[in-house]
Amino acid sequence: MTAKEYLSQAQNLDLEIDAMNMQLAALNALATKSTSTLQDVMVCHSRDVHDRESIYASLIDLNREIDREVDRLVDLKREIMHVIREVEDPVLRNLLNLRYLCYKSWKEIATAMHCTKSNVMKYHRQALAAVHVPPSAQD
Repeated sequence: MTAKEYLSQAQNLDLEIDAMNMQLAALNALATKSTSTLQDVMVCHSRDVHDRESIYASLIDLNREIDREVDRLVDLKREIMHVIREVEDPVLRNLLNLRYLCYKSWKEIATAMHCTKSNVMKYHRQALAAVHVPPSAQD
């Protein structure tokens, strides 16, 4: 695994959690959705409680899965912070923090660092070369 792939894991996991939260919102909307139809003739309908129960079960399962992924993200960010802290140059450390933990764009990083985007890209190459990917991530 390259340094860039290793450092990008947090943002990728964060995007996955966002997608799961969107799915959760859609399931929530489905669970709370109620429709009624008016008919001239009274017909005995038994609503399907099992469908609603399965939706609630899915909600609970998805919530638990999101919680596990958030815990994993927190652990991963902590590990990435430790790896970034090992980079000696404070300028390179700052760039890595902005890019891989704060998810800033290259333009935002250039503005924050008071330099050009091309300088940021040069620093980025240097920063990636200074990162030591943990052996546990090499698998």
